[in-house]
Amino acid sequence: MPDEKFELKVPEGDDRPRLVCDTCGFINYVNPRVVVGAVCTWENQILMCRRAIEPRTGFWTIPAGYLEEEEAVIDGAKREAWEEAHADVDLDCILAVYNVPRISQVQIIYRGSLRSPKVKPGLESLDVALFEWDDIPWGEVAFPSVHWALNHFREVRDLSTFSPFANPEGQTGNELLEPDK
Repeated sequence: MPDEKFELKVPEGDDRPRLVCDTCGFINYVNPRVVVGAVCTWENQILMCRRAIEPRTGFWTIPAGYLEEEEAVIDGAKREAWEEAHADVDLDCILAVYNVPRISQVQIIYRGSLRSPKVKPGLESLDVALFEWDDIPWGEVAFPSVHWALNHFREVRDLSTFSPFANPEGQTGNELLEPDK
Protein backbone atom coordinates (compact mmCIF):
# COMPACT_ATOMS: atom_id res chain seq x y z
CA MET A 1 0.00 0.00 0.00
CA PRO A 2 2.53 2.59 -1.16
CA ASP A 3 -0.05 5.38 -1.43
CA GLU A 4 -1.06 5.16 2.21
CA LYS A 5 0.39 7.65 4.64
CA PHE A 6 0.07 7.20 8.39
CA GLU A 7 -0.01 10.15 10.73
CA LEU A 8 0.17 10.10 14.53
CA LYS A 9 -2.99 11.84 15.77
CA VAL A 10 -5.90 11.46 18.17
CA PRO A 11 -8.77 9.86 16.24
CA GLU A 12 -12.25 11.30 16.73
CA GLY A 13 -13.80 9.83 19.88
CA ASP A 14 -10.44 8.59 21.21
CA ASP A 15 -8.26 9.98 23.99
CA ARG A 16 -4.71 9.20 22.81
CA PRO A 17 -2.57 9.47 19.70
CA ARG A 18 -2.69 6.56 17.23
CA LEU A 19 -1.27 5.95 13.78
CA VAL A 20 -4.11 6.82 11.39
CA CYS A 21 -4.05 6.29 7.62
CA ASP A 22 -4.74 9.59 5.85
CA THR A 23 -6.04 7.69 2.79
CA CYS A 24 -8.57 5.24 4.27
CA GLY A 25 -8.88 6.23 7.95
CA PHE A 26 -7.55 2.88 9.24
CA ILE A 27 -6.43 3.20 12.87
CA ASN A 28 -3.41 1.13 13.84
CA TYR A 29 -4.03 0.16 17.47
CA VAL A 30 -0.91 -1.00 19.30
CA ASN A 31 -1.92 -3.09 22.29
CA PRO A 32 -0.06 -4.81 25.13
CA ARG A 33 1.69 -8.10 24.55
CA VAL A 34 0.55 -11.17 26.43
CA VAL A 35 3.17 -13.29 28.16
CA VAL A 36 2.24 -16.79 29.33
CA GLY A 37 4.16 -19.00 31.71
CA ALA A 38 4.03 -21.34 34.64
CA VAL A 39 5.50 -22.15 38.02
CA CYS A 40 5.94 -25.90 37.65
CA THR A 41 7.06 -28.40 40.26
CA TRP A 42 8.29 -31.92 40.63
CA GLU A 43 7.59 -32.99 44.19
CA ASN A 44 8.97 -30.04 46.25
CA GLN A 45 11.23 -28.68 43.53
CA ILE A 46 10.53 -25.74 41.24
CA LEU A 47 11.52 -25.74 37.56
CA MET A 48 13.64 -22.78 36.51
CA CYS A 49 15.46 -21.89 33.30
CA ARG A 50 18.68 -19.90 32.88
CA ARG A 51 18.04 -17.50 30.00
CA ALA A 52 20.07 -17.83 26.79
CA ILE A 53 18.51 -14.70 25.27
CA GLU A 54 18.21 -11.03 26.06
CA PRO A 55 16.95 -9.43 28.10
CA ARG A 56 18.78 -10.73 31.17
CA THR A 57 20.85 -13.49 29.54
CA GLY A 58 22.27 -15.82 32.20
CA PHE A 59 19.59 -15.02 34.79
CA TRP A 60 17.00 -17.51 36.06
CA THR A 61 13.31 -17.43 35.25
CA ILE A 62 10.26 -19.65 35.09
CA PRO A 63 9.36 -20.98 31.64
CA ALA A 64 7.44 -18.16 29.98
CA GLY A 65 7.18 -16.21 26.75
CA TYR A 66 4.90 -14.46 24.34
CA LEU A 67 1.55 -15.93 23.43
CA GLU A 68 1.34 -16.71 19.70
CA GLU A 69 -1.49 -15.59 17.45
CA GLU A 70 -4.45 -17.98 17.40
CA GLU A 71 -3.13 -19.80 20.49
CA ALA A 72 -5.10 -20.45 23.68
CA VAL A 73 -3.43 -19.07 26.80
CA ILE A 74 -3.05 -22.46 28.51
CA ASP A 75 -1.63 -23.98 25.32
CA GLY A 76 0.89 -21.16 25.09
CA ALA A 77 2.05 -21.75 28.67
CA LYS A 78 2.48 -25.47 27.95
CA ARG A 79 4.36 -24.69 24.73
CA GLU A 80 6.73 -22.32 26.53
CA ALA A 81 7.52 -24.99 29.16
CA TRP A 82 8.34 -27.42 26.35
CA GLU A 83 10.36 -24.92 24.28
CA GLU A 84 12.45 -23.68 27.19
CA ALA A 85 12.88 -26.84 29.28
CA HIS A 86 11.52 -29.81 27.29
CA ALA A 87 9.06 -30.05 30.17
CA ASP A 88 5.81 -31.93 29.78
CA VAL A 89 3.47 -30.18 32.21
CA ASP A 90 -0.02 -30.33 33.65
CA LEU A 91 -1.40 -26.87 34.46
CA ASP A 92 -4.16 -26.78 37.03
CA CYS A 93 -5.10 -23.11 37.43
CA ILE A 94 -4.11 -19.52 36.85
CA LEU A 95 -1.76 -18.43 39.61
CA ALA A 96 -1.59 -14.74 38.70
CA VAL A 97 -2.19 -12.01 36.15
CA TYR A 98 0.53 -9.35 36.31
CA ASN A 99 0.73 -6.00 34.56
CA VAL A 100 4.03 -4.41 33.57
CA PRO A 101 2.97 -1.11 31.96
CA ARG A 102 6.53 0.11 31.30
CA ILE A 103 6.90 -2.57 28.62
CA SER A 104 3.19 -2.96 27.81
CA GLN A 105 2.93 -6.55 29.03
CA VAL A 106 0.17 -8.56 30.60
CA GLN A 107 1.58 -11.75 32.12
CA ILE A 108 -0.67 -14.75 32.76
CA ILE A 109 1.07 -17.29 34.97
CA TYR A 110 -0.23 -20.78 35.72
CA ARG A 111 0.47 -23.20 38.55
CA GLY A 112 1.50 -26.62 37.32
CA SER A 113 3.38 -29.83 37.79
CA LEU A 114 5.84 -31.78 35.71
CA ARG A 115 4.80 -35.18 34.39
CA SER A 116 8.45 -36.22 34.66
CA PRO A 117 11.55 -34.71 36.25
CA LYS A 118 13.42 -35.24 32.97
CA VAL A 119 14.04 -31.74 31.64
CA LYS A 120 16.77 -30.24 29.47
CA PRO A 121 17.52 -26.81 28.03
CA GLY A 122 15.66 -25.67 24.96
CA LEU A 123 16.96 -23.11 22.46
CA GLU A 124 16.20 -20.15 24.74
CA SER A 125 17.78 -21.69 27.86
CA LEU A 126 21.42 -22.11 28.85
CA ASP A 127 20.44 -24.48 31.63
CA VAL A 128 17.38 -25.78 33.44
CA ALA A 129 17.17 -27.02 37.00
CA LEU A 130 14.78 -28.14 39.71
CA PHE A 131 15.32 -26.11 42.89
CA GLU A 132 14.20 -26.64 46.45
CA TRP A 133 12.79 -23.34 47.80
CA ASP A 134 15.87 -22.45 49.86
CA ASP A 135 18.19 -23.20 46.92
CA ILE A 136 16.54 -20.86 44.40
CA PRO A 137 19.26 -18.45 43.20
CA TRP A 138 17.32 -15.38 44.35
CA GLY A 139 20.09 -12.93 43.48
CA GLU A 140 20.09 -14.21 39.90
CA VAL A 141 16.33 -14.12 39.21
CA ALA A 142 15.69 -12.31 35.93
CA PHE A 143 12.57 -10.23 36.54
CA PRO A 144 10.46 -8.83 39.39
CA SER A 145 7.42 -10.76 38.15
CA VAL A 146 9.35 -14.03 38.59
CA HIS A 147 9.89 -13.10 42.25
CA TRP A 148 6.17 -12.35 42.53
CA ALA A 149 5.13 -15.62 40.89
CA LEU A 150 7.43 -17.73 43.05
CA ASN A 151 6.28 -16.07 46.27
CA HIS A 152 2.62 -16.23 45.24
CA PHE A 153 3.07 -19.90 44.37
CA ARG A 154 4.52 -20.55 47.82
CA GLU A 155 1.41 -19.00 49.41
CA VAL A 156 -0.97 -21.36 47.60
CA ARG A 157 1.09 -24.42 46.72
CA ASP A 158 -1.09 -26.69 48.91
CA LEU A 159 -4.46 -25.02 48.23
CA SER A 160 -6.88 -26.55 45.75
CA THR A 161 -8.70 -23.26 45.10
CA PHE A 162 -7.71 -19.62 45.41
CA SER A 163 -8.19 -16.35 43.58
CA PRO A 164 -5.45 -15.46 41.11
CA PHE A 165 -2.92 -12.92 42.34
CA ALA A 166 -2.05 -9.56 40.78
CA ASN A 167 0.96 -7.28 41.14
CA PRO A 168 1.95 -6.84 44.78
CA GLU A 169 0.71 -3.55 46.21
CA GLY A 170 2.60 -0.63 44.65
CA GLN A 171 4.75 -2.82 42.38
CA THR A 172 4.91 -2.09 38.65
CA GLY A 173 7.74 -4.34 37.52
CA ASN A 174 10.25 -1.48 37.36
CA GLU A 175 11.74 -2.34 40.71
CA LEU A 176 13.63 -5.38 41.96
CA LEU A 177 12.08 -7.00 44.99
CA GLU A 178 13.66 -8.43 48.08
CA PRO A 179 12.34 -11.98 48.04
CA ASP A 180 10.35 -13.34 50.92
CA LYS A 181 12.16 -16.55 51.68
